[in-house]
Amino acid sequence: MNIAIAGAGVMGRLLAWQLARAGHRVRVVDPATAPEQPGAAGFTAAGMLSPLAEREHADAEVAELGWRSLALWPAIAEALGQPGLVRTHGSLLLAHGSDLGAAQRVLARMPDGPQPLARAALQALEPYLAPDLKAWLLPGEGQLLPRELMAALGRPAGGIDWLWGRLATAVQPHELRLDDGRRLVADLVIDTRGLGARHDLPGLRGVRGEMLWLHAPGVVLQRPVRLMHPRHRVYLVPRPGDVIVVGASEVESEDRSPVSLRSAVELMAAAHSVLPGLAEARIVHMDTNLRPALPDHKPRVDHEPGLLRINGLFRHGWLLAPALAEQALQHV
Repeated sequence: MNIAIAGAGVMGRLLAWQLARAGHRVRVVDPATAPEQPGAAGFTAAGMLSPLAEREHADAEVAELGWRSLALWPAIAEALGQPGLVRTHGSLLLAHGSDLGAAQRVLARMPDGPQPLARAALQALEPYLAPDLKAWLLPGEGQLLPRELMAALGRPAGGIDWLWGRLATAVQPHELRLDDGRRLVADLVIDTRGLGARHDLPGLRGVRGEMLWLHAPGVVLQRPVRLMHPRHRVYLVPRPGDVIVVGASEVESEDRSPVSLRSAVELMAAAHSVLPGLAEARIVHMDTNLRPALPDHKPRVDHEPGLLRINGLFRHGWLLAPALAEQALQHV
């Protein structure tokens, strides 16, 4: 088939790669000027693969898709020649003793999953964490490296024509119209523009995410952790090069401006309370982005002859992409 894709975020790149491997001709249109330009929300994500932890706010359908994606990501990374980009060593939920009541309410939404850890067990798994934390292990969860996977999925490959620096001004069955006046006619058009599809998807909104990169030589974290707090959820995710990413799951705002002083202070204070060794860490990067969300916070797949739309992945882009791609392609 001759396929045209509008949007080169996580979903657009993954679909292009899979369809080209299956023998189809694929053209991808995206306003970013280069594959490494960090415009898509997938570049800013922490890369946590946490279907169980997401049950705090998401329903069983999202969790089921997440577990399916967890099974698919290692094979995708292997096929890309970079198996080290995906790890599945579990994750941790953490709470301070004063927040145990709030933590218990969160845990009530995750039946038969989290495993309580005694202090000795926590110290054996993650010796650099504060020893007085309450902790629960979420086995089977994992993480991936978002920027490296975005680069791997977006590199030149046989069967894919990347049209960087071009905006799809109209998306309709069998046809994409571009900002330079061109028309791309295709057997199938796939719309994965995220917030760029707002005109065609009523109710779509952006949800702000904020993160910091801390360079902390000598502070070892083996797996992603989430700190449960009455007001906000803060996560810490290890990255190569002695980097720990600290972020907040969601902020109801479409503001794309830099991280605010209040957010930075709250994130860093929460991170330091979990990993005391971060006191001398250096802030090497701050970032914000908007994730596309629908009112029900669920992903949406629409299909009609000649057109497939996938949107509303919210903060679950990396968690859901392989399973949603598999599901969507079955529709067509």
